[in-house]
Amino acid sequence: MAPTAHVHHPVPRDFVWGTSTAAFQIEGAAREDGRGMSVWDTFCAAGKVANRDTGDVACDHYHRYPEDIALMRELGIGAYRFSVAWPRILPHGRGAANEPGLAFYDRLIDAVLEAGIEPWLCLYHWDLPQALADRGGWLTRDCAGWFADYASVVARRYGDRVKRWVTINEPSVFTLFGYGLGDSAPGVSGPAALRRATHHVNLAHGAAVDVVRAHVAGAAIGCVHSRQQCIGATDSEADTKAAALFGAHWNDAFPDPQLIGAYPALIAEDMEPYVAPGDMARICRPVDFFGINHYSPNYCQAAPWSPLGYGFGPMPAGTPKTPIDWPIVPDAFRAVLVEASRKYRLPIYVTENGMGGHDAPDATGAVNDPERIAYLDAYTGAMRAAMAEGADIRGYFVWSLTDNFEWGAGYASRFGIVHIDYETQKRTPKASFRWFAELIQATRR
Repeated sequence: MAPTAHVHHPVPRDFVWGTSTAAFQIEGAAREDGRGMSVWDTFCAAGKVANRDTGDVACDHYHRYPEDIALMRELGIGAYRFSVAWPRILPHGRGAANEPGLAFYDRLIDAVLEAGIEPWLCLYHWDLPQALADRGGWLTRDCAGWFADYASVVARRYGDRVKRWVTINEPSVFTLFGYGLGDSAPGVSGPAALRRATHHVNLAHGAAVDVVRAHVAGAAIGCVHSRQQCIGATDSEADTKAAALFGAHWNDAFPDPQLIGAYPALIAEDMEPYVAPGDMARICRPVDFFGINHYSPNYCQAAPWSPLGYGFGPMPAGTPKTPIDWPIVPDAFRAVLVEASRKYRLPIYVTENGMGGHDAPDATGAVNDPERIAYLDAYTGAMRAAMAEGADIRGYFVWSLTDNFEWGAGYASRFGIVHIDYETQKRTPKASFRWFAELIQATRR
């Protein structure tokens, strides 16, 4: 039996409760209806993901979305954040749009609306079309224009029904790992590649804001940023410097230019070679909300062996950990929310928060996940503590609705509040699903 959800601080009745997913992580149907290849298809095909897992089938959401939306309705959420797959819309990244791909999201959006749930559409959750990567991808300035053209196709098609728009999910994470450290698709590494990709992604964000604003009446637009405290693994000067540099790229290299109009001081000089006249005005466009994804602090160390000279270090002894060894520090979440609210002065939506584990059905077929319930209880409590301190937080989306393809970890990490049996695609709501439903109901009474 799930423990009772605790209401630590009251939330407004119009507070948005939701769940988040991402196209590559759940859709599958990788070769169906004209979808093109993405950099993650290529990365998986090269065997660079745990257990040689791929996104070819994933949760088969492409075919099973009605069942997943029925679960959302049962959960009682008010909003669903999903992403559109760029290679499903434009198989070659540019040029003619793919009507079957467009039609899929028509069906999805209509079904979400019919269930009484508000669709939150994210234009980009890391699945760059491989055809564009072959032309330089985020390493070429042209990619910002390609993204704006793609955003225009999506905005024109769905803007009559979708009013909540996210330009890009976690730009700092896919640039750091995909173009800096080389651990994620497309597997490029080094400081120059990271800086170049960072600037071009920022330009893409600014261009997409303008495109959506032009084509969608009444649109609310934002970017979703990963914000995690970056702390030195030791008190050494080297680790302190590493944490500051890691933090500048992880936390500030995107929201600062997008909202303040300048790169953070620590990396501003490094970014100068990539910044053309007028760029900061193109990047710093008016937005309506600030999306925050948060999981745990990053403990950082100087790492001469790393392509960037810094990387992850050990966490302090005795730090509580999730089953996949991520630190559990709810107060870091509170601090991040308060800091971001004061610094950027925008309404905040927590667009991802959750816990990875290794959940499995018991002998009765039930999936009990008390560790996830404890995590969500602590973190939603920390969010309410931030609200009590004055942070303007308007919503919370759990990551994720279902277990899914977790990037480099493949299917080994389970973040869902619904269990997926990948052999049969059977969906089983976990105890945390019931807990979250009860939490939502309690705040609406």
